[in-house]
Amino acid sequence: MRGIFLRHCATAASAVAKQMSSGKRAKMVRIGTHSGSFHCDEALGCFILRQTADFKDAEIVRSRDTETLAGLDVVIDVGGVYDPATARYDHHQRDFKEVFGHGFTTKLSSAGLVYKHYGREVVAGVMGLDASHPDVETVYLAVYKKFMEAVDAIDNGINQWDAEGPPKYISRTDLGSRVAGLNPFWNDEDQSAERLMEQFLKAVELTGSEFLDSINYHSKVWLPGRSYVVEALAERKAADPSGRIIVLRHFCPWKEHLYDLEAEQGIEGQILYVLYEDDREKKWRIQAVSQSPGSFESRHALPAAWRGLRDEELSKSSGVPGGVFVHASGFIGGAATEEGVLAMARLALPAQES
Repeated sequence: MRGIFLRHCATAASAVAKQMSSGKRAKMVRIGTHSGSFHCDEALGCFILRQTADFKDAEIVRSRDTETLAGLDVVIDVGGVYDPATARYDHHQRDFKEVFGHGFTTKLSSAGLVYKHYGREVVAGVMGLDASHPDVETVYLAVYKKFMEAVDAIDNGINQWDAEGPPKYISRTDLGSRVAGLNPFWNDEDQSAERLMEQFLKAVELTGSEFLDSINYHSKVWLPGRSYVVEALAERKAADPSGRIIVLRHFCPWKEHLYDLEAEQGIEGQILYVLYEDDREKKWRIQAVSQSPGSFESRHALPAAWRGLRDEELSKSSGVPGGVFVHASGFIGGAATEEGVLAMARLALPAQES
């Protein structure tokens, strides 16, 4: 009797499990986007949505049929409606002018729309933090600037820079071009909806993988570097009363962070020299900050009398013991110790500030 009872319980539990599973399938949320040739923006938008609590692993339906789309939980890149209240995220309307905000002016694609409304949640999930955490907001904005905005601009046909002439070379390595290459070729025999869906799902995975890479990079590599530059800026008056020299206690790629943080703090152009230890040689470097990102012109290069000198000649010319070198252009130099490069930086400051 006990065996029969246990088998009965097991059978009943199995039936309940199947019913619950069936119920879940019946209630499975569905993401809609357009059929036909696909693009980077809706592929990435679908991936982002599927990382959220509301649309986790949702089924994707590709259609242009109005009735089909009307019955779906969220629709992107098709339908002619942008209405967050009803989860409709198209950007093809004539009067559509939505931008990301936060100083960005690029018109959004469907990916940008989805990221604007759901990106914080996804970034927070990847970082393992609450969506209200300030680091989440910092990474959320950085990922838009460094990854998402290009997707928006390319989809909307916005040139990266103003130019009247033709490009000097052709590039087809951007994410949008690689997604486009996943569409069946025009002369492929199989142009079926099934084939297009198969390739579209590859595009979803491709764009999603690079999107997650961007979040992971900005949260695990970019953000820690930014924190070191924030720390150095906060302590700049301790390094020198002029406030124009900063000392990095941990080396990191600092240039991008410095320009951004100067702008945020309203001190654009004020930092002239950055000091840090070379981890490989265990000697210290002094680097003149360039006029702008990518510029070879320094805000205030090291003195002409030091340029091209090394070791004893440099120490004699500068009056600072332990000199190692100064580059011929004066953009970088070195000394054996932190005290040495700090002394060089102070001597190199404009006369009225030293």
